[in-house]
Amino acid sequence: MPQEHRLILKHADVPGYTPDLACYKRHGGYDALGAALRLPVKELPDGKKITPQEQVREQVKLSGLRGRGGAGFSCGIKWSLVDRRSGKPIYLICNADESEPGTFKDRQIIYKDPHQLIEGMIISCWANDVKLAYIYIRGEFAEGARILNRGLKEARDAGYLGKNILGQSYDLEIHVHRGAGAYICGEETGLIESLEGKRAYPRIKPPYFPAVLGLYLCPTIVNNVETLCAVKHIVSMGGADYALLGTPNNTGTRIVSLSGDVKRPGYFEVEVGKATLGELIFHEHFGQGLREGRQLKAIIPGGSSSKVLKAGEKFKLKRMGPDGQMNAVEVDLLDLPYDFDSLQSAGTMSGSGAIIVLDDTRSMVDTLANIGEFYAHESCGQCTPCREGSLWMSKALERLTHGQGRKQDTDYLLHIAQNIQGRTICAFGEACAWPVLSFVKKFKDEFEARGDLPKPSAGGGGHSH
Repeated sequence: MPQEHRLILKHADVPGYTPDLACYKRHGGYDALGAALRLPVKELPDGKKITPQEQVREQVKLSGLRGRGGAGFSCGIKWSLVDRRSGKPIYLICNADESEPGTFKDRQIIYKDPHQLIEGMIISCWANDVKLAYIYIRGEFAEGARILNRGLKEARDAGYLGKNILGQSYDLEIHVHRGAGAYICGEETGLIESLEGKRAYPRIKPPYFPAVLGLYLCPTIVNNVETLCAVKHIVSMGGADYALLGTPNNTGTRIVSLSGDVKRPGYFEVEVGKATLGELIFHEHFGQGLREGRQLKAIIPGGSSSKVLKAGEKFKLKRMGPDGQMNAVEVDLLDLPYDFDSLQSAGTMSGSGAIIVLDDTRSMVDTLANIGEFYAHESCGQCTPCREGSLWMSKALERLTHGQGRKQDTDYLLHIAQNIQGRTICAFGEACAWPVLSFVKKFKDEFEARGDLPKPSAGGGGHSH
């Protein structure tokens, strides 16, 4: 029976738990930091010595932790790619922009347990020889920025930040930087440009690979809020024990944002891959199903940029059989494990962990028009295919929703989306193209029907472009 496994959110909703240092310390706060800083140098039988920082980096790699911001890239490998021989300072940036529609997990941590993030950041900075770090927070989270600044001051006054942290010869400062509410700043190089005071135009990779040429053209680590919080627990538990949570290659816990047409929307922390999409939507511990008389129509599984899944779809997943061989197994949509690899095999992604449920009262044309308008508005404008294409798609979708659709609009939308993906500097091209490709292909009849509607007579108040 699926259950929540609250690790990061263990104290977040406990009555009486407050986001201040005193409360955090009463619940074991900063114990993991103290343990990390007190680690001795480890000497191997061959005489090789491993520093405490290297030990923590190795534990993070051993844990199998994958980034919780969207791409699901290995945190340990990301840290290992940092250029430590350049002689330049190394920076760490916490991506607290949380701009993916449908996502509301990181703000829960920031508002309810900010010191957990701060402790995770300090450990991560110490492990990577970082002396200066930033929390890049979404502009709309004004209260969250105040809470974090208050928490940083408390940590500084208590000796967890600043000079000679906990009596050790390690100095660190962390600053909060408020963004301006731009979706593109969720992309790490766009975020870096914004942090440098410039227009948030994503950089071309390579050569601007953050681990080598990031903030101020120095080696830089960019991690999500939830990812950095997990580091604190990996240090406390040990990487091997953390890896026992979840499933192989999908370890640890994940905070899922569940919204849309469910009886009980909210955020839930589960072991990765231990709950299926169906359980997260219908089980009494989670979404508790759809409203009375409604049927499931579609699921957007990882924020609005992920490809939509249609009710009744079946997928081929690779599973290890009793003989130890990998076999292809057919799985129904609702039996799809909610993890990085299963959703990728289904042709979509878990992204930011945001599940948006759509029932049979929803028009897929209207839903996609809403998504398309968002991406047309949020395009940074640097790349022509994205800047122009996102707007063209939004205008076509607006025509369809206002009775001005044309028969060719369905193919027109697919044609534009296919010419955007893979042709832009950052993944925003895919973010605006993938919803269009999946919605139109899987619900083509709805889009074609809107294109065949009789047009309003002149003066009838229709919209045209």
